Amino acid sequence: MTIAISGFEAKIAAYKGVDGPSLADCPVRSVIDHIGGKWSSLVLILLWERPYRFGELRRLVPDISQRMLTQTLRELQRDGYVQRTVFPTKPPSVEYRLTELGQSLFKALAGLLEWAETNFLAVREARQRFDAEGV
Repeated sequence: MTIAISGFEAKIAAYKGVDGPSLADCPVRSVIDHIGGKWSSLVLILLWERPYRFGELRRLVPDISQRMLTQTLRELQRDGYVQRTVFPTKPPSVEYRLTELGQSLFKALAGLLEWAETNFLAVREARQRFDAEGV
């Protein structure tokens, strides 16, 4: 008997290996791993507004280290979401902006970001209840 599998279940089933579940090559996982990082979504939000120089981004996110901002920008650049432009000034200035791919990603994330903002208090309260139960 064949059971119809819909949507994501069918896609996940296609990535299961002979020896059991193996989602190592799943494209969804590959993409979400980078954009789901602690700093990636915040950097994407900022760059959606306008291009920024590195120092400006650093000031806008005061709790991110220089090393972590550099790493986050490099990952976003590597994945094609961010473009880095070096201007021939003394000293050289560098500007970061969203690419077309980055803009399309942000548009897709906008609903999730709005949901997070709307439901932040409910999630925080649920966490507090859970922590109080000592589970």
